[in-house]
Amino acid sequence: MNDHVIAEKKENVLEGVTLYHWLVFIIASAGWLFDCMGQRIHVLSRFPALKELLGPGISDALILSWSGYATTAMIIGWATGGILFGMMSDKWGRVKTMVTTLLAYTIFSGLTGLAQTGVQFLIFRFLGGLGIGGMFGSATTLIAESVPTRIRPLALGFMQTLSSLGNITASLLSTWIKPGQAEFYLGYAGWRWIFLAGAAPAILALVIPFVLHEPEAWKEAKRFAREHKDATRQVGRMGDLFRQKQWRKNTFVGIGLGLAGMAGLWGIGFFSPELITTALKNESQEVIDTVRGYGTAFQDIGSFLGMLTFTLVATYVGRRIAFAGAFILCLGSTIFVFNNLHTGADAYWMLPLMGFAQLSVFGGYSIYFPELFPTRLRGTGVGFCYNTVRYLAAVFPLMLMGLNQLLIEQGAAHPFRLSATILSSIFLLGLVTLIWAPETKGKPLPQD
Repeated sequence: MNDHVIAEKKENVLEGVTLYHWLVFIIASAGWLFDCMGQRIHVLSRFPALKELLGPGISDALILSWSGYATTAMIIGWATGGILFGMMSDKWGRVKTMVTTLLAYTIFSGLTGLAQTGVQFLIFRFLGGLGIGGMFGSATTLIAESVPTRIRPLALGFMQTLSSLGNITASLLSTWIKPGQAEFYLGYAGWRWIFLAGAAPAILALVIPFVLHEPEAWKEAKRFAREHKDATRQVGRMGDLFRQKQWRKNTFVGIGLGLAGMAGLWGIGFFSPELITTALKNESQEVIDTVRGYGTAFQDIGSFLGMLTFTLVATYVGRRIAFAGAFILCLGSTIFVFNNLHTGADAYWMLPLMGFAQLSVFGGYSIYFPELFPTRLRGTGVGFCYNTVRYLAAVFPLMLMGLNQLLIEQGAAHPFRLSATILSSIFLLGLVTLIWAPETKGKPLPQD
């Protein structure tokens, strides 16, 4: 193929893409990017925050358990917010929902930094989770319904890929605002200041209503439902996901794929800071904080490359093949890392491998889930699949900690590592689910 033909193909990819399409992509991606920054702040700060809030004399094992409780609280809030705001995005509109969820997760990040007790910390994490859960569905449906069909998978995949920059930002920020530093500024601990920094993206809410408008596809679905009063074609009704065979099947496929990736990441992979703490237990807190910050940043760089790779494979080869390869990599890399990471140097090259695998499937969710549902149920369906599984995934941090405690009592040599290895079997669920998953490559968004 000569250079002229290659150049022509590249030009055709962006043919018909307007400035407004770029604005939709950039703003929706920014909303999700800052959302992910807040998630990473939680992961890096929960242990030192609870260590201070629970008071002196508390064992590391108990603090680790409370870290699991805090993560479970956030995930449950995430699931609840994702479902509620998913329905609201079908009823209110994608843009209004984006603004509401953005304000929710930023405001409660700031309030988390002001928590005075462990219980308050858990409550603010739950409330912040409501907003975190709602952003994904509204952002993905807005992009899916606004950009040309030809570039939809690339736009959605790149939106998810760019979210890793939010994680990286938080990880690098933690090397300056060290969460474990008892008196970072004005006598307050670093974890308080970094949670307060997580409130800064609220300023984006001032821009969104003046730049973005609701997609025409959503307006048409809303208008049809209003004019025809057809009980079988109303917008945003969760029950409709299960009344028709095709949407019911697609919903269960989304749940299976979502649970495998979500439980594996939040129940295992995002406990990499605790893995580093375990591996470097004989080092100073400063060394541990530094390795945790840079190690998770490298993990997020791997995530960026993983989601980018998934996007390209899903776009040009197929969704099912991309998911299959990703889940196989998830299983192998997670078991390898949790059993072989022993030094800071190990963290810098092993965590990117695990990040590449575990976050790659999330690139698939942003591409695939909007393709499973019709316009009137798209926000509801995406929100349901991406967030209902969090109720199930929420027990995995508790399972990890419970299994860890059980193995400690039984005298196991490396209980935390072994617990993670056992729970890694959840990735097999994703592979099994692919048996029923439809291939959507090259097909238009479904209607009914």
